[in-house]
Amino acid sequence: MRIIVISDTHGSKKAVDSVFLRNSDADLFIHLGDGERDIDAFLLENPSFTPKVVHVAGNCDFGSLSNTFEIIPVENHKILATHGHIYNVKYGLQMLKEAAARLNCDIILYGHTHVRDNTYEDGVYILNPGSAGNPHDFKAPSFATITVTANGVLTNIADI
Repeated sequence: MRIIVISDTHGSKKAVDSVFLRNSDADLFIHLGDGERDIDAFLLENPSFTPKVVHVAGNCDFGSLSNTFEIIPVENHKILATHGHIYNVKYGLQMLKEAAARLNCDIILYGHTHVRDNTYEDGVYILNPGSAGNPHDFKAPSFATITVTANGVLTNIADI
């Protein structure tokens, strides 16, 4: 299974269009918040993607009715997808890691910091795709890919 992860587009529908359309063969697309209007606009123009898109609400998705986190089962893994603000990720990942452990998730996806993170720690994959709209790490706008096979999990972050 191939998964595309994007976050913090903040009005850059062009970034959503570019990433999703270039990777249209992916099995799942996850938007980690702060860009719900961008996702909504993309899905209005590309309704065939709708069954393959999951998104969570970020702190700037005002008036959103979306959940602040989702648990997504994939093969023999469970993904915790969240924007991260409810777990105070700007001050560390401890709350987020504890939540993932309680929920038996071994893949953590978060945004909010606008800074890329791709680590593997204590049997858990931790991935922040960075920001597709306004990165804070002096790098190019980015997104992430996750490939899950019978042989394991591969995570990667790529420039847009």
